[in-house]
Amino acid sequence: MLIREAVAEDWPRIWPFWHRIVAAAETYAWDPDTSEEAARELWMSPAKRVYVAEDASGAVIGSAYLVPNYGGPAAGVANAGFMVDPDRAGRGTGRALAEHILAEAEAQGYRAMVFNAVVETNPAVQLWTSLGFTILGTVPEAFEHPRHGRVGLHIMYRALG
Repeated sequence: MLIREAVAEDWPRIWPFWHRIVAAAETYAWDPDTSEEAARELWMSPAKRVYVAEDASGAVIGSAYLVPNYGGPAAGVANAGFMVDPDRAGRGTGRALAEHILAEAEAQGYRAMVFNAVVETNPAVQLWTSLGFTILGTVPEAFEHPRHGRVGLHIMYRALG
């Protein structure tokens, strides 16, 4: 697997799984009806460093972004978002992207990473805790899950360096 910085031409290969994941309304607190144009602006924003994971054939199988979570004196805390093509889930792509982003964040001088809204039923919670993230708190019943009803949103944190 190759992980590299994304270029504008990668978007058409990210959009199909991005749309599928967000439309499922199970793991992201984004509008499931987000248009492709709005999704591109959201994910590929110039303020973000965006990465893609490619398999041996060159297919984009996942993507992640890195961005400051706060500004000004708190700009040393990063935030990131991750998506893996659901057809490729369970093969280590998420972990590889996470390890890459954590290393990039540290190399770019971030001192910590925060996730603001991790759906508590998201299987990725196990990945994040295995990578040293802790749950700082949970906003109860903040997310309307299509199968589980109202579930909480975790705020997760990990120091870097």
